[in-house]
Amino acid sequence: MSTSTLSRPRPESLRKPGSRTRSNLSGWGFATPFLVFFLVFLVWPIIYGFYMSLTGKSLTGANDSLIGFANYAEALADADMWRSLGNTLYFTVISTVPLVLVALVMAALLNIGLPAQWLWRLSYFAPYLLASTVVSLFFTWMYNPQLGLINEFLTGIGLPRVAWLNDPNVAMWAIVIATLWWTVGFNFLLYLAAMQNIPAQHYEAASLDGAGAWRQFFSITLPQLTPTTVMIVLLQILASLKIFDQVYQMTAGGPGGSTRPVVQYIFETGFTGYRLGYSAAISYIFFGLIVVISIMQFVITRRRSA
Repeated sequence: MSTSTLSRPRPESLRKPGSRTRSNLSGWGFATPFLVFFLVFLVWPIIYGFYMSLTGKSLTGANDSLIGFANYAEALADADMWRSLGNTLYFTVISTVPLVLVALVMAALLNIGLPAQWLWRLSYFAPYLLASTVVSLFFTWMYNPQLGLINEFLTGIGLPRVAWLNDPNVAMWAIVIATLWWTVGFNFLLYLAAMQNIPAQHYEAASLDGAGAWRQFFSITLPQLTPTTVMIVLLQILASLKIFDQVYQMTAGGPGGSTRPVVQYIFETGFTGYRLGYSAAISYIFFGLIVVISIMQFVITRRRSA
């Protein structure tokens, strides 16, 4: 009998039961730390949060008893909750579109072979590395009605000053502009990486057929970027729905509640109004909305790909 035959590993079915048991225990041993963190910091908070939403729990410690779905009924009739939810959806719509389109244009311009590409990449992506507090403070000064650089520029070209953060009709757009400058670099990198993975043979064949740059972009580049675009849109929608930091730091939800997102309303209800049970109910209503939007987007994307 040859040596190679003797050295072959024994089939799983021929191994001793004790060996399989030790192998399983080793696997569970490696997985246990993750499972502990998963259960303690994800599963248990979800379960306890839902239980809390069914109680009248307060930071004052009063009325911790079960009250059923009374919090949910109150939330569905709460005009302030619906207004903050509307602000969140409005921000999501008007921010997702430019964050996708501007990132696509930036990546396309860099992909054509501009000189000093490292500098362009750094300048596009660097704002994304800043903390939300830094970005909010920077744009708060930029939007200052009297001393802000933007209003100085507007008056310099003969246009009136704008109360960027004090006008209910403008404040949300001001936050969108700040968010665009801050986070577009991440989407830009995703698009750039996808563009650079498109085979050059596609463009060479199109050039031989007489296709120009615009024709190549719309017939080759955009179709090849469809999976990346779907991923970016999904990530951007989920990120925009969770908007809180820059709004809270720039306008605190004002003026007159015109920019207050639902996450801020949940925070204020729980930690300013001391109603933890009610704020938990609102958060689960919001969670359900996010799940529905994600499922709808998944179904639409799947039908298009089919």
